[in-house]
Amino acid sequence: MTADAATIEIALISHTNAGKTTLARTLLGRDVGEVRDAPHVTEVAEAHTLLRTDAGDRLQLWDAPGFGDSARLVRRLRLADNPIGWLLREVWDRYRDRPFWCSQQAVRAARDHSDVMLYLVNAAEDPHDAGYIAFEAQILHWVAKPVVVLLNQMGPPRPVGEETAEAQRWRTHLTSLGVNCEVLTLDAFARCWVQEGVLFEAIGRRLPDSKRAAHARLVANWTERNIARFNHAMAALAEHLAQAACDHEPVAVAPAPSVLQRLLQSTGIKREERDANREQAMRTLAERLDARIRGATDRLIDLHGLEGNAAQAVLDRMRANFAVQERVDETRSALLGSVIMGALTGLKADLAAGGLTFGAGMLVGGVIGGLTGAGVARGMNRLARADMPEMRWSAEFLNGLARSSALRYLAVAHFGRGRGRYVEGEAPPFWRTEVERCFAEQAEQFRRLWDATLNSSVSAELTGDLQVAITAVSVDVLQRLYPSSMPLELRSTRRPPSMGIALAIGDAGE
Repeated sequence: MTADAATIEIALISHTNAGKTTLARTLLGRDVGEVRDAPHVTEVAEAHTLLRTDAGDRLQLWDAPGFGDSARLVRRLRLADNPIGWLLREVWDRYRDRPFWCSQQAVRAARDHSDVMLYLVNAAEDPHDAGYIAFEAQILHWVAKPVVVLLNQMGPPRPVGEETAEAQRWRTHLTSLGVNCEVLTLDAFARCWVQEGVLFEAIGRRLPDSKRAAHARLVANWTERNIARFNHAMAALAEHLAQAACDHEPVAVAPAPSVLQRLLQSTGIKREERDANREQAMRTLAERLDARIRGATDRLIDLHGLEGNAAQAVLDRMRANFAVQERVDETRSALLGSVIMGALTGLKADLAAGGLTFGAGMLVGGVIGGLTGAGVARGMNRLARADMPEMRWSAEFLNGLARSSALRYLAVAHFGRGRGRYVEGEAPPFWRTEVERCFAEQAEQFRRLWDATLNSSVSAELTGDLQVAITAVSVDVLQRLYPSSMPLELRSTRRPPSMGIALAIGDAGE
């Protein structure tokens, strides 16, 4: 423990049922308290360790009850000669008027146990229409602690300009009420970890000098842990891409046909067996890829401390939100329909997220070998193994797989713990635009990697090179989405640091 070790306390307060406990769970990375769609679910203030260091520093998060009848509470505060003493004497309200007692507990927690108050507001409301805001602004004045306002329930992530405008709208209104504060967007259900760094910076700017050194150590601990998790996520995606790039499935070759068989084949009568062999090879290849997509998604889910049916929901969300509506060539997609079965939801999701449809993706250059005789010939010539034709994923498809991997990371990294085990949300379509733009800058590097895999197997070198490439795409995307939020450690380099940093998943503070 260092001589300047300190405990920093922040109080999470809001009007009742605004989502405080939900946000607390998201920040802590574990389930605390009770979450229900009802007022005054949290009845007593509870402290939780959000961050700690070996030097003895602690960042404590207080989850306080919500303000209920804010107007009545303000009137009581005005009439009380000794507000704190008044609050202590009013303990009988706990039994006579439970909601009002909960409001008192929130005020006491904010005044007695906070260096900084985090005031959570419902951004789905217009600040001018939420009449309680004016009364709660007076309570903030009475507590007399620095304030950071957090906009919750923003809905799906928005472009930077829209979120900035929303924050400015709330800042203007609160300033008119005399609240000197910084306003941040930090939705409990759809926020990215890089936004939490901005929150910690805002808290640090409002601390007394005596706690600044402790705060710096706590933020350094948070940064190290989250970058380690980011690098582990990129490694999982790189391994998945390397396996797909090197995967292949032989196509059974029928015995040399007789003269009669060749005559029948030339008329198209005996092609069923050849197509069946290709279909089986494609199905086997697709099933392996689907399993790996699910496995990679599960690893991302585990890294981010999520539970429940999150992996399936991520895949469903990607398939629903990133589908490209294009006309499919029915004559060429008939065989594929029996290959990409309903059970292969992981592959379907990645086809959609990668900007591919069955017609434009799989069948047009999607699989080396294709479905036509000319396609098989190209596949065999490229692989230089004419006697053993194989099915492999083409460079075009692998490009789509890499893009969808970056999108899958975004989908998982934006999930808060929410209401219990897992909460559905939406992945905004503008993410794909940013991923496409950033991927284009790395396209040549990916092309060289795909070419190098045609006659090779998965290796540490290939996986490492793919990690560098997918990391560069993901860092650039995060930089575009959150230009003022990216940790310097990610902005300063695209090559991932050492993977030796210890990572305790779901154990942020204990």
